[in-house]
Amino acid sequence: MTRTLGGVPLSHFRLAIVTFAAVSLLSWWMHGNEDPMPFANAKASTAVATFAGGCLWCLQPSYDALDGVIGTTPGYTGGTKPDPTDEEVLSGETGHAEALEVVYDASKITYEKLLDVYWHNIDPLSRNAQFCDHGTQYRTAIFYHDDAQWRLAEAAKAKLDASGALKGPIVTQITKAGVFYPARDYRREAFDKNSTQYIFYRNGCGRDARLRQLWGAAAAID
Repeated sequence: MTRTLGGVPLSHFRLAIVTFAAVSLLSWWMHGNEDPMPFANAKASTAVATFAGGCLWCLQPSYDALDGVIGTTPGYTGGTKPDPTDEEVLSGETGHAEALEVVYDASKITYEKLLDVYWHNIDPLSRNAQFCDHGTQYRTAIFYHDDAQWRLAEAAKAKLDASGALKGPIVTQITKAGVFYPARDYRREAFDKNSTQYIFYRNGCGRDARLRQLWGAAAAID
């Protein structure tokens, strides 16, 4: 005997329930997954650039102000000692350079723009030194993360060299990125927590005066 509910066979209710569940699952799969897609696309356009330009704080303001830059982290890279302390890097014996890691949205800002900002923040004529800071840890370097960055960095350096805008050979290194070690919290946060000390150091080091001398109105003065 066929069991019924309100005159309708129960098998019909079961079929309706199964059909509803299947349609709901399909709808979730098709439409419920739409929300994560923009996030996935955003992640796909996220890239990393790494620059060394002397004091690890001094590149930060110019990059933090750029639309398309997601975040910056000062730290150390380019050397041989794993997980160095701040004091070890400052000694100049680790091979590491003080550097800035820049995470950016490549759909909003180009690597070429990041390079342009970099050049106007440094003295590319000084070998193993920047302004009042001397030692290999203060060398200028572009650490490329892929072939595209390498080609763009080399092209930008060659163009700048050929322009004759700078009176001397460009000694900034272009080298493959390795492990990046963030500075310890107390030093990484010093720029935010001690802005007065940072300004005093920057002015006393003659950074802005030298940038004006090199780049004129295009100097990155912050």
